[in-house]
Parts: sequence; C-alpha cells; structure tokens
Amino acid sequence: MTQKKRKIIVTGASSGIGLAVCDRLLTDGHEVIGLSRRGGQTGPRHPNFYPESINLADLDALPQHLDELRNKHNNISGIIFSAGSGAFGSLEEFSYSQIRELIELNFTSQAYITRAFLPDIKKQGFGNLIYIGSEAALSGGGRGAIYSASKFALRGFAQALRQECAKSGIRITLINPGMAKTPFFDDLEFSPGPDSDNYILADDVADAVLLALDSRKGTVLDEINLSPQKKVIQKNRPDKSGP
Repeated sequence: MTQKKRKIIVTGASSGIGLAVCDRLLTDGHEVIGLSRRGGQTGPRHPNFYPESINLADLDALPQHLDELRNKHNNISGIIFSAGSGAFGSLEEFSYSQIRELIELNFTSQAYITRAFLPDIKKQGFGNLIYIGSEAALSGGGRGAIYSASKFALRGFAQALRQECAKSGIRITLINPGMAKTPFFDDLEFSPGPDSDNYILADDVADAVLLALDSRKGTVLDEINLSPQKKVIQKNRPDKSGP
C-alpha cells in the first residue's frame, strides 16, 4: 500500500482496465477523478470517487474542458491513461475519418491531457504518469496498421517524456497489456480464447499500475509488458466489410 493518500486522474474510468484501476486506487485510500464519456452514470460508488464527463474524441473542445478540470481539481499527482479504442482491418478498409479518429483518441488526446496537467505536476516536484499501451506497440501485425501506429506513437511519446521529466521528479511508465478479458473486444470480430491462460485480466493491469505507483522514490518502472501464457484468438462473428 502506498504511504500517502494522493489525488489521481484515471481516463476510461467507466469500464475495463480503467474501472479496475479506479477500484484498486480507492481501496488503497486515494482520491480518484474518473474521466469518461458517461461521467457519473457508471463507475465505482465510493465517497472518494469523483466522476467527470468528458469526450476525449472531441479535440477542438478538449483544451477548454481540460482547463476547467484543472481549475476544479488541484493537487493532482498522478494520471493513469486508460482510455482508448480498437479498430482493425486492412488499411484500405479504413476511411480517412476513421484513421484520424483512432489516432486522435489513442494518442493525441493523451498528449493533450499530459500537456494540460504537466506544468502543475512539475511544480509539486513529484508525480506519476502511467500510460496503458498495448502489445501492438511492440510489434505491428496484419490488419492492425492504424491501431499499432497509435500505440507506437504513445510508446515513443512516453519514452521521450521520461527523459524530459526525470529532473522534475515525475515518473513515466508505459504498461503494454496483451489480450485482456474486457469489453474492449465487444465490438470487434475477434477476442482471446476461452481458457484462463488465453487472456489477462483488467485486475492484472491494475496490479501493474499499483506496482509502478508504489515503487521506491527514485526508481522508475519504465515499461511493463503483460501477456497471457498462451495466445489464442477466436472469432466473435464473420468478417465485416470495414473496421
């Protein structure tokens, strides 16, 4: 357990990995500001959980919303970036707008949030920025060109930011989950196999987040890769004409 109660933002807080992270942080005694499109409609029911409705896909409005969030919630010392989306298919199956939307949500919105809160966290002299990447950031695969590109961008961003922020006492961690048993796959044509060693759990990722947060001062867990012991992929439905 961490020694000091902290105020931490979690994006994608309404389900999957983000929800699991919120539950673990609240159990550890932290205050959590949970960002999601649905705001207070979903998420933990806890006195230290503060849901905020925000659409990370609306980049034009995002800077103003983030400024309002900064004014409402000060003393933020950690952000867990769990929001994201998946879309898969051959490149020519993507429309131009679909390419832009996936990159903007999975990468650009993360950079916007970091830009908004980084100056305040630097003033405190300590903090954690933990990005939930993907195994797709380690190796590109067929039908995953755009998704992999968005996660490769996030990985490079985290690596560069780690060097940039080291003197400020801010620790940057990237966690790359393999196939996890979460709602991420609900609208996709594939999912992990049915056996318990074919997938990881959202709680496994939450454990890694807490490990990064609780590590000794001066020690950074740069990158954590989590994988199921046996990678098995099953189809959810017949192939669709688009991603």
